[in-house]
Amino acid sequence: MHIPDGFLATPVWASLDVAAAPAVACMVRAAQRGFEETRAPLLGVMGAFVFAAQMINFPVGVGTSGHLVGAALLAFSLGPASASVVMTAILAIQALVFQDGGVLALGANVLNMAVGGVLAGYLPYRFWGSGRWRNASIFLGGTLSVIVSAMLALAELLISGIRMPSAVLGVSLGLFLVSALLEGAITLAVVKALEGMNAEFVRRPERPGAPVMGSVLAASVLLAAVIAMFASTNPDGIAKLAQQTGIAERATTLITSPLGAYETAFVRSPWLRKASAGIAGLALIYAACALFGRVVARVNRSA
Repeated sequence: MHIPDGFLATPVWASLDVAAAPAVACMVRAAQRGFEETRAPLLGVMGAFVFAAQMINFPVGVGTSGHLVGAALLAFSLGPASASVVMTAILAIQALVFQDGGVLALGANVLNMAVGGVLAGYLPYRFWGSGRWRNASIFLGGTLSVIVSAMLALAELLISGIRMPSAVLGVSLGLFLVSALLEGAITLAVVKALEGMNAEFVRRPERPGAPVMGSVLAASVLLAAVIAMFASTNPDGIAKLAQQTGIAERATTLITSPLGAYETAFVRSPWLRKASAGIAGLALIYAACALFGRVVARVNRSA
């Protein structure tokens, strides 16, 4: 789902970078309203979990994989504004530290997933999340978040002049739909698991409880350090589309990092190389999101 550098035309990625800045600023302002410092660790915990889950690619078709995006899950557990800020932090660290997604295309990825995906995912829950359609709204929110993010990405590629034969486009849409349905199912399963530990986890996220957050952190470590070793190595939907349209070779890397491709370059053991990068990512995401929460809470107190 992450668009790398080299795929979008300069006017497209530049315009989206400009548009992303005020969009994220609005989300930061909205997240700041009434934010309490006790919620700061929850931002870090959920951000770390989504980062770890994004490392686990699973097959969605022949030669193609997908992974949890987590936009809807963050929206349900943190609220849409805080979820957008946390997702932005995840995308920025992925681009700058792990070379996953472009640096110049960061604005596009933020608007696609951290803004469009979060808001689309939260919309069904906002209207039907408190009644008998609650489970359906959670599933639909997860599904819709991926569909909207994928449609935005495809539109940006088309505007950039990427030619997509109808057959290729049809297959890509089908694969994105499969990924979206799996996202909805996984999101619902995770929410139900969290509520199994704390029935008020989503309804009253300001009091998640230490056991729940500890369990989520433990699951994050397990995903990043162990299960990621067994993830599918097939390209995801965007990468597969790039191969089919012949633009894969356009992908460029503007910066290098010792943690590029989610592997620690100076570690010899294949398992430790990937596990250490995953743990480092968890620490970075947790620190960035928790720090944001504490800063916002202190600004509120001083005001």
